[in-house]
Amino acid sequence: MDFSLTDEQRMLADTLDRLMADRVAPEQRRAMLEAPAGERSALWQTFADLGLLHMPFAEEVGGLGGDGTDLMLIMQALGRGLVPEAYLAGLVLPGDLLARLGDAEQQARWLAPLLEGEHQLALAWQESAARYDAHGIATTARRDGAGWRLDGDKQLVLNAASAAALLVTARLDDGRLGLFVVPADATGLSRRDYRTIDDQAASDLTLDAVSLGDDACLGLDAAQALDATLALGRAALCAEAVGAMEVACEQTLDYLKERQQFGTPLSAFQSLQHRMVDMHLHLEQARSMAILAATSLDRPAAERDYRLAAAKAYCGEAARFVAEQAIQLHGGMGMSEECYVSHYAKRLVMFDHYLGDIDHHLEHVSEHLVDVA
Repeated sequence: MDFSLTDEQRMLADTLDRLMADRVAPEQRRAMLEAPAGERSALWQTFADLGLLHMPFAEEVGGLGGDGTDLMLIMQALGRGLVPEAYLAGLVLPGDLLARLGDAEQQARWLAPLLEGEHQLALAWQESAARYDAHGIATTARRDGAGWRLDGDKQLVLNAASAAALLVTARLDDGRLGLFVVPADATGLSRRDYRTIDDQAASDLTLDAVSLGDDACLGLDAAQALDATLALGRAALCAEAVGAMEVACEQTLDYLKERQQFGTPLSAFQSLQHRMVDMHLHLEQARSMAILAATSLDRPAAERDYRLAAAKAYCGEAARFVAEQAIQLHGGMGMSEECYVSHYAKRLVMFDHYLGDIDHHLEHVSEHLVDVA
């Protein structure tokens, strides 16, 4: 199979590499992290101007019709730059669900401004008791006159503090899974904000008798759409992890070439050479799995989910391995804030916990193999 990029995709990759080099240096990244929540950054506006916000969406909803490979290139560049902007959590995931389930009015109200960079959104699907099971939720949605009442709790909602609205999954009385748009200022919605160890902005939400109009309901049977969107998110995460692993390997090799022991560069020691080879092997195997994930999004649901689970599980293992080796080969300084590889390592370790960890996805893979057998 030919995995070579088209001329347009090579141009996209080159543009992204230049953008990351010019706009996301360590000092610039620190300023982004310290900026007030909800404030639109200059980088996000640049994303809008370059069409990056339109890229992952079909032309029918105002996008540029990009496919899984285009998204892979974008996310890989964001991983290389360690970009703190919520491209996945604030744009791709909620936008994909709006594109799948929203009617014309809902898309005009929420999706169109999202693609223009005028606001961001967030997807609230995860709950403490359900862990990574997107369908095992306790949040409820009940009819309340002509509208709806939502009650429940959501955890680890990325980008909630900067979102104009939240897309919230809730269980209906008949057992189906509903999806609702909850404005950030809705009465009864409270939020506890915090940072994850890799500097992601996250929140825990409490919905206490949140009252919504009927137009806030995106779908009363959203399970299949949610599965497809989370599959897209896992493919994007795999690509982002590959980008971060590339830089972690590069920075570690540069350090070994510069640091000397007994008058000899560390890179000359054979045992350390072997460890660098192992890091690159994990990187290249993860790259292959990321390509598999990006090219599997249009497969039938069962096959798609199996491939995405396998890719996410392997990339999670590779990301942790590369992070641990990078820290160890840098020595004690690898744990310091001043050593930039430590920030990549934290991102790679946390990658495994977003949208399902290794154990969760290996269980899915084993169940699929049993069903096939």
